[in-house]
Amino acid sequence: MAKGFPDWLEPMAATLTRERFSTPDWIFERKLDGIRLLAFKRGPTVELLSRNRLSQNAAYPGVVEAVAGLPAHHLILDGEALGVWGSRGSLGYHVFDLLWCNDRDLTGLPLDERYAELSRLELSSPLHRVERLVEPAPWERACREGWEGVIAKRRDSQYEHRRSPHWLKMKCEASQELVVGGFTDPRGKRVGLGALLVGYYEGDDFVFAGKVGTGFDEKLLRELRARLDGLRLEHPPFTRAEGLPRIHAHWAKPEVVVQVAFMEWTAHGKLRHPRLLGIREDKQPRAVIREVT
Repeated sequence: MAKGFPDWLEPMAATLTRERFSTPDWIFERKLDGIRLLAFKRGPTVELLSRNRLSQNAAYPGVVEAVAGLPAHHLILDGEALGVWGSRGSLGYHVFDLLWCNDRDLTGLPLDERYAELSRLELSSPLHRVERLVEPAPWERACREGWEGVIAKRRDSQYEHRRSPHWLKMKCEASQELVVGGFTDPRGKRVGLGALLVGYYEGDDFVFAGKVGTGFDEKLLRELRARLDGLRLEHPPFTRAEGLPRIHAHWAKPEVVVQVAFMEWTAHGKLRHPRLLGIREDKQPRAVIREVT
């Protein structure tokens, strides 16, 4: 066995960001929507481990066989498996990092050097090397082609066993109209209001969809507060209101329609990471429904 060869390494995770940039010191890859796997090869023995350290050998026998056939005696690969569990012909293991090769721990090397080492491995199906994206705005391609998003990685980043700001997750945003049914008080130095309380119509119900607290400038905060103060209600207009805040909340007639960007709907029917895009003066509130994404 290679000296110091580990039984486990905590996988590096990307931090979600709303920033969009493209600079020479970062590379971009497609964000895959699969099962994160670390592949440990010790001589002829291969162990596929999920991010919570569960063996996945039985689920991916074709990957086990392919990794066992690689020429290095000791390897640790990082990647994602896509396809049908238990299948030898309908699955791919998409490798984006090489953490160990023979007796060398590569985690302290910059990403570009690890990628160069990975490029020297001859991978064949079901093993695939994740290619770098060369477009000036790869997140636009991701959304256009229906991907989940892209991962941005610093070229000089070492492999960190944590969620790191040197790997960033740029997910494609959804967007839709929502109706304002209230707002919360501002805190600290913020003016106007804290967050909008928004919802949509489902039949006769006005359904609470969550709080929108970003995307404002000071002028818009003041304007919205004045407008909503003129629409005050004593009680919440929402008829389905799971998770609705009750403290420091104020209610308004559902007459103001806003455009909101967000990452996804949660399992509880709330907006994940919403931000305000603008006010929709052209939309009737009762026409606002939850859109299918």
